[in-house]
Amino acid sequence: MIPISDNIHIRHRPIINYWLVGINIAIFLWEIQLELGDKLADFVFSWGIIPAQITGAITNAFVNPAAWIIVCWRLICLPLGMFLHGSFSQILGNLLFLWVFGKTLENILGHKRYLGFYLLSGIVTGIVQILAQPSLTVPLIGANGAIASILGAYVMKFPKAKIDTILPLVFVYIPVELPAFVYLFWWFIQQVFYGIGSLNIPPVGVNQFSLAYWTQAAGLLIGAVFMRFQRR
Repeated sequence: MIPISDNIHIRHRPIINYWLVGINIAIFLWEIQLELGDKLADFVFSWGIIPAQITGAITNAFVNPAAWIIVCWRLICLPLGMFLHGSFSQILGNLLFLWVFGKTLENILGHKRYLGFYLLSGIVTGIVQILAQPSLTVPLIGANGAIASILGAYVMKFPKAKIDTILPLVFVYIPVELPAFVYLFWWFIQQVFYGIGSLNIPPVGVNQFSLAYWTQAAGLLIGAVFMRFQRR
């Protein structure tokens, strides 16, 4: 299923959403350039979220207070890792959901609040991933957590919204209209396919479904809870 647009009228241009999409695309093009120069792996391991490095740095900091500088440095990867992607399918899927659902949320939240919500939800989801697999040595990258939060907030705010969707059937594309909540299930299903078109980041399949992807449910919950309080 490919979401195209929703039936919610927006009154303001989603400037932040445009910038988020543009920045993600620009950084991914940079990743492709680094891959051609065999520098991508070092770059991703330097700026991706590696739970074992973060938990190890925190453990050492309790013994050596000076090591808190390293902890702060590693924690910077929480927001920066959101803008890295490990495959063509991952960035296409994330940006497609961001484009369709993010613009409507920005319209009701406002530019600054929407940006804060996007970054904070991605950071919190990253923390959940670290707590879930503290010894993981594989970098976790991508905006999956932030996009899941956007989807959760959207469905909480607009449960009856209709999403214009294209269903690819072999070489035939069928336009249909689906309720927004259908994409809650589709979001998790499509995670399985995010290894398609992977960049050369060892080990192969940096963001496989088995690597803490179930924690994306935390993103949905964060978005739903945020919108619940926002409505109040």
